Amino acid sequence: MVGYAELKDEFEKLGVKVFAASVDDVEKAQEVADEVNFPVGHGLSRDIANALGSWWEDRRQIIQPSEFIVDTDGNVVACSYSDGPLGRIDADDVIKMVNFYDSRK
Repeated sequence: MVGYAELKDEFEKLGVKVFAASVDDVEKAQEVADEVNFPVGHGLSRDIANALGSWWEDRRQIIQPSEFIVDTDGNVVACSYSDGPLGRIDADDVIKMVNFYDSRK
């Protein structure tokens, strides 16, 4: 998530809003939010994971990484689902994708 924080100015120029959420309680989520410059939600549940189509890990009671790029109309234009530490969407790639989609308009 730090990569997204480091590119805050680039995202702002493109009109992109970044946010994250986790299963953590509000205090733990705030610790993460203090390290980045975008909102971090808390308290994600299995029901939310199911609604997102994400993988819920029973053993640790967590949602595995699920990332979405949503356009101004609320449509998901790209997504990534992981079941571990690999396969996350890189912040630089998001900027490239947004520029690509904007160029097609």
